[in-house]
Amino acid sequence: MGALEVTKVGVLGVGSMGGAMSLLMAERGYDVYFFDPEKMYRDIHLEHRIHRTSDYDELCSKLGETKVFVFSTPHGAPADKCVESLVPHLKSGDVIIDCGNEHWENTERRQRDLSPRGVHYIGCGVSGGYQSARAGPSMSPGGSTEGLDKVMPFLRSIAARDSQDRPCTNPVGPGGSGHYVKMVHNGIEQGMMSVIAEAWLLLTGGLGMSDDEASRIFQSWNEKGPLHDCFLVEIGADIERTKDKSGKHVVSQIRDKVVQDVDEEEGTGIWTCGEAVARHVPAASILSAHLFRCASSDLARRTRNKKSGGGQQVNPKKIHISSSRDEFVEALRNATYFCFLACFAQGLDLIRQKDKDKGWELDYCRILQLWRGGCIIKAEHITDLLDTLYAREGHDPDDILGNEEVEMELAGTFQDTKRVVLKAIEADLFVPSISQTLEYYKYETSTHLPTQFMEAQLDYFGAHMFETKDDPMRGVEKGEHHYEWKPAKGSYDK
Repeated sequence: MGALEVTKVGVLGVGSMGGAMSLLMAERGYDVYFFDPEKMYRDIHLEHRIHRTSDYDELCSKLGETKVFVFSTPHGAPADKCVESLVPHLKSGDVIIDCGNEHWENTERRQRDLSPRGVHYIGCGVSGGYQSARAGPSMSPGGSTEGLDKVMPFLRSIAARDSQDRPCTNPVGPGGSGHYVKMVHNGIEQGMMSVIAEAWLLLTGGLGMSDDEASRIFQSWNEKGPLHDCFLVEIGADIERTKDKSGKHVVSQIRDKVVQDVDEEEGTGIWTCGEAVARHVPAASILSAHLFRCASSDLARRTRNKKSGGGQQVNPKKIHISSSRDEFVEALRNATYFCFLACFAQGLDLIRQKDKDKGWELDYCRILQLWRGGCIIKAEHITDLLDTLYAREGHDPDDILGNEEVEMELAGTFQDTKRVVLKAIEADLFVPSISQTLEYYKYETSTHLPTQFMEAQLDYFGAHMFETKDDPMRGVEKGEHHYEWKPAKGSYDK
């Protein structure tokens, strides 16, 4: 079976993302019929190509012989309800493209349920926010080869384009791999967002820059150097310069709390952290960023904690620098790049570990193409660097830091990152992700860690065994030695 000639699309869910994608599809020449079971209707219309339907029966009756659906629904139960309601109307050859931020295991469960009917369920991560959903998002579809072949021309027609006019979508792989890759994208995004927020604090709180000055710094970073054409740096400049009708900077009026993870509106960051722990991948920057966001979510609790200690625990102040301010700003740029690159390394190591566990056999150059446009983690220099790495014969696919392309970049910016962290600590400024990235790099490239003492403790009370320094170097394998530090005795033994 080849590609479908898609002319009509049934859309379920027209909130900010679904509504924007409906307009995009209509602009690209598709007739869109939508039904929103959550009743989050938006006022969407375009040249009579977008049509509201009243229920599943009417929706399905409009779509012709082979039906193509696009989901933009909340993850979990709402999407399950949509599938359940569609089942009586589905026949062999129909395709559901789930463009929500769904958990990959839910995607695979639905694929197993629908496959015997001949229905293709494609788990397709969509990135870039509602602006990209309107103009063209990054799309990471995963599912059966036959299902992907059917819809790839359609997806390529609506996806973002990179600087060379290539679509930012590719078949990712089987099963839930598309949603998994999008999940990790969001984990990398979480780490990068924390890093750039910490850099903003160092510029404004640490160096005393005005919002307009900080905006110019971000703009200069985005124009050239290792952070050029980086989406989060670009919007950082926009955020810093934007004023409301009264002339006040909007960012200065925003309360310092992120609640989207704690209220479970957004699950991908939580899932990425859980996967990193479950897969034994030391994604320190990503996990630290997540915990920072969780701590920020409850300002009332933070206020109580401050009062309980007399309000003296943390007193942020200006950074004292002996060199010029410009030199420190350059060090901060290098530190931001150091951390961004480490976030990519951690995320790709996680995808690789899952890939091996599931036998997906993913193509990492094709994954990088997804991240060249229309997505939050767009960072041209980093993507070019990693593309070169993956294209090189003999590269290490299991450990990104083990490749000279990445190691040379991190080693070259390590001292600047260390300098930034030390100055931030002296000034009691908040750098959880930058500092954890520094520590991550240190312990991932060290051959003498204090875990030597930890291993002795584990053997002392748990007889967990250990290796000695005279043993041959091996991988993740239990040691063969135990020392009877203190014999176990009960009352009978005394």
